[in-house]
Amino acid sequence: MTAATALAAAPPRRTLFAFGAVSFTYFSYAGLFGTYAPLWFQQLGYSTLAIGALASLQSSTRLFSPYAWGWLADHTGRRIQLLRIAVLLALLSACGFFVPAGYGWVAGVTVLLFVCTAGVIPISEAALAHFVSHGSTLDAARYGRVRVWGSIGFIVTVVGSGALLQAIGVGAFPWLVILLLAALLVAAARLPTLKDAPHGGEAAPGALAVLREPVVAWFFAGVFFTVLAHTSLYAFFSLYLASLGYGKTAIGLIWAIGVAAEVAWFWFQGAWLARRTPHGWLTIAGAVSALRFAAIAAFGSVPAALVLVQFTHAVTFAAQHSSCIGVINRHFPGRLRGRGQALYTLLGYGASGVIGGVAGGAVSQAWGFPAVFWCASGAAALATGCSARAGVLDRRARAAAA
Repeated sequence: MTAATALAAAPPRRTLFAFGAVSFTYFSYAGLFGTYAPLWFQQLGYSTLAIGALASLQSSTRLFSPYAWGWLADHTGRRIQLLRIAVLLALLSACGFFVPAGYGWVAGVTVLLFVCTAGVIPISEAALAHFVSHGSTLDAARYGRVRVWGSIGFIVTVVGSGALLQAIGVGAFPWLVILLLAALLVAAARLPTLKDAPHGGEAAPGALAVLREPVVAWFFAGVFFTVLAHTSLYAFFSLYLASLGYGKTAIGLIWAIGVAAEVAWFWFQGAWLARRTPHGWLTIAGAVSALRFAAIAAFGSVPAALVLVQFTHAVTFAAQHSSCIGVINRHFPGRLRGRGQALYTLLGYGASGVIGGVAGGAVSQAWGFPAVFWCASGAAALATGCSARAGVLDRRARAAAA
């Protein structure tokens, strides 16, 4: 066993703890922003269409920012240093929310903030994969035990912030953003320094060549439609629930149920993921997503139905995400790891989020929030077909190799 393999097989506990802290604080921030930013924007007097446009800004920055950060990380080898820089710039950008200005200023600050935070996940996931992979095979159990802290951070922040904002008002939202980004910067400062050998420009065509492989192309098509469907959740779910009369505390609790199911999945996924291939899980996740969003559209006013539906988040997000990481780690190993993670963010969460945010805002204004979730159900059905096709191609490739 080489030294690198031994490191991947048994990373120090303090290393996993440090990555867990980054996951906890980043997804605390993501949970706060994704859940309550639309409500803060609404308090500022913006229309649903304007709020949808602001939500789409995050996805538009994912069209270029993640790959730029991944490219820098792969070519310099200084992943952790770049992660700290990205978080520091995000913290400074968020201070712009305190400047009293109009919609254009808020949009500009939001774009700058998203450009910086877009580098956190591709860089941290690539660095974590360095420690919890055996060659191109991801150790799903170790990865899940680290990633679960992100879900815990999300659930704690969504519930706690919901109660806090209910008590003191949504106007305090920017202060909470600053607090969580500062905590993320402290967590990033405690990561072990990782210096990979830098790579030259010849690595980029390799990443594009992998992307052109049919199984990879169909995989990313499935990711695109899955995230397009979930844009309805991230951009409009809180607004939908508020329109139905749910309070901020209730909205936070409904979100928390889904994340609790997600936590359970990540903690035990080492055993569960082995029962299907990654493409098999992606197909299941697409089908369950189609049912989930149809149920939200039809039964949003029924609290008991929402509770049951939220448990499916374990499959539609957690199983789907871990399966995606496994596929990416297999097809983009070693020197392509940073760009593979960036392509996942770019192709999965970039264009789909832009389309979902803008189109969802237009659909909601024309036909109401339930129509947004009916459209999401259709997008999830398309994701199911793409994932199934990727699974067929993967089985054929494996059979040919055998």
